[in-house]
Amino acid sequence: MKLNVKLSLSQKLAGVFAALLLACCGASAWLQVRANAMHETEVVQDISRGLAAYIGRTALREDQSELEPAALRRLFGQLMVVNPSVEVYLLDDQGRIRGHDAPAGHLVRDRVDLEPIKKLIDGGALPIFGDDPRSASARKVFSAAPLRQGGYIYVVLQGEAHDKLAAQASRTAVMRTTLWSMALVAALGLAAGLAAFALITRPLKHLTLRISQFDSTGGHGSRIERPPEPSSRDEITALESAFSQMASRIDTQWRELAQQDQERRDMVANISHDLRTPLTSLHGYLETLSLKADVLTREERQRYLDIALAQSAKVGSLAQALFELARLEHGMVQAVPENFSMVDLAQDVLEKFALPAEAKGLHLRAGVPPTLPAVTADLGMIERVLTNLLDNAIRHTPTGGTVEVDMAADDGTVVVTVSDSGPGIPPALRESIFHRPFPSGGAHRGGGLGLLVVQRMLQLNGSEIRLIDSAIGATLRFALPATVKGGGA
Repeated sequence: MKLNVKLSLSQKLAGVFAALLLACCGASAWLQVRANAMHETEVVQDISRGLAAYIGRTALREDQSELEPAALRRLFGQLMVVNPSVEVYLLDDQGRIRGHDAPAGHLVRDRVDLEPIKKLIDGGALPIFGDDPRSASARKVFSAAPLRQGGYIYVVLQGEAHDKLAAQASRTAVMRTTLWSMALVAALGLAAGLAAFALITRPLKHLTLRISQFDSTGGHGSRIERPPEPSSRDEITALESAFSQMASRIDTQWRELAQQDQERRDMVANISHDLRTPLTSLHGYLETLSLKADVLTREERQRYLDIALAQSAKVGSLAQALFELARLEHGMVQAVPENFSMVDLAQDVLEKFALPAEAKGLHLRAGVPPTLPAVTADLGMIERVLTNLLDNAIRHTPTGGTVEVDMAADDGTVVVTVSDSGPGIPPALRESIFHRPFPSGGAHRGGGLGLLVVQRMLQLNGSEIRLIDSAIGATLRFALPATVKGGGA
């Protein structure tokens, strides 16, 4: 059965750290034991360097030409009784074993490599390991000395008895104490490491929780905390700060998209409202003309046709404004700045609206200073801006009212103000009048597509339309940058 165990990053780090700690403790213990053993063998060999020479002098008198095997065996036995850890051997010039006191069956080799012996006699660096005659592969520290009659005295300093005692010592309280000490050090190191990992991964856990909350809410409606101060030495804090900034931007963009979507819905609803009235009227009059063409008088037919044409023109105007707004919104229209006189442009636009204003009984006024600098902007767009503003003002100003266009120079710009004495704009609509259209019908004045077109065109020319508080009517104002060359009134 396969277990699917999911571990957190902290648990994985703790597990890896524990494994590394145990491995390091084991390696450290092994190295320490190894180093102690090497140190012990070096000390033993250094202290016992002259032991073989002493045995050679004791075993052979000055007048003796060769060794007596029986006497030599007794001497070896006595030495091994005094120090059971040593094993003494007599070697010939080729390293063959000529004498020893090993029990029967304990001797495995019949000769010893002479290279380590010569190295020791020549004063080589300790420890030097030589062959152990009682083992097929083991090498141990030794003492050796040449004999004047030929051959060598070869003394293994840590023999079988020493190995047995060392094996017993590994099971004593000393070894257990050493192991317990190592376990205590490992436990303390593990506890300290886990505490350190907890402190290190705490910011990461906090960041993970915030990301989970952000993901569960889809990035919208979640509480965006103030991002922590970034630190060049703390990568997790810097990551959390970057995530907070990203989440804040996503939340802002989400809100903007939601607002734009709502504005789009409102625009569709309002445009549908504005289109439904003239289309219904147009359809009604055309249907009347079709059904009653034989009974209507010539004057009635002409009146119905005039009304139908007027409603058709209104629908066409709305469609044209919607098409123009779509082109502006999608960047299909770019401003082409040029220098021109704002006064001349205003006069041309006012003349265009002179007859409609007169027909409605309105007073058109222009307030222009004696001298006014030229402006730099797209002439066609600014003409359309003035046209929309004056058309909007004339349509919403009652008979006998006034529509004014004022211009003034102010700090390197030419400020244009269009005001009327109509019903004004309700306070509830003032903040959003330049962001979405409102139905133009009804008792209150709202913003139509014309004001949206005005706002987009002014933005392309580096300006903004503003609604100015006034006692009566509506007052709209924008500014254009003045050029070095002046323009007369």
